[in-house]
Amino acid sequence: MIDPLRDLASVREATERLLSAVDSMDNAVLAGPSRLPGWSRGHVLAHVSRNADAIVNILEGRPMYASAEAREADIERDAPRPLDVQLADLRDSAARLEAVGALPADWRRTVQLRNGVTDAAARVPFRRLVEVELHHVDLDVGYELEDLPQEFTAREIDFLAQRFSGRPDVPPTRIAATDGSGGEWHTGGTDGAPVTVSGPSAALVGWLAGRRDGASLDTAGALLPALPPL
Repeated sequence: MIDPLRDLASVREATERLLSAVDSMDNAVLAGPSRLPGWSRGHVLAHVSRNADAIVNILEGRPMYASAEAREADIERDAPRPLDVQLADLRDSAARLEAVGALPADWRRTVQLRNGVTDAAARVPFRRLVEVELHHVDLDVGYELEDLPQEFTAREIDFLAQRFSGRPDVPPTRIAATDGSGGEWHTGGTDGAPVTVSGPSAALVGWLAGRRDGASLDTAGALLPALPPL
């Protein structure tokens, strides 16, 4: 069962880890490339801060972003800022989100996200957790997919498997974790025999989230299913 308050607590813990990592950087490191093509580490941090404000907008019943163009423009505007400004923005935007999350709320209601996507309000804190955790990895400052909390990794695999489920452009796929979680998920379409993709949870989430190419995963000789971009 989804527990938004518990997820908000996890967001706070993940944010503290991120803040500690950023605090150890300097302006030269900040300006260097992240693992996301075309984005510096400053772009990643600007996105994380603006995403916090976007989550506040969702929870308060406003559009997530004014427009796709405004979202991109805000990231480009904020990416070149010096480290102290980025760090303050990360803290302040996280504090705004935490304050809104602490208010009484109907977590059963449906909310509007980007591109016409809707979801239960109760799932929004986990969506924020995904942003903080995966973008921490994207910074390429020593936090790896293998460092993610095991519970988070299993939930993110489940979340992404649901996202690709029923899509005819993804072959029917069985996903099996070979490490301690022992999880199993099914995704993709229904046409044809399923492909089994197995490996450690970190490698699975890296493939599903577009952070790794999946070359280390076992497909028993079958082609690794191609996944559409998130």
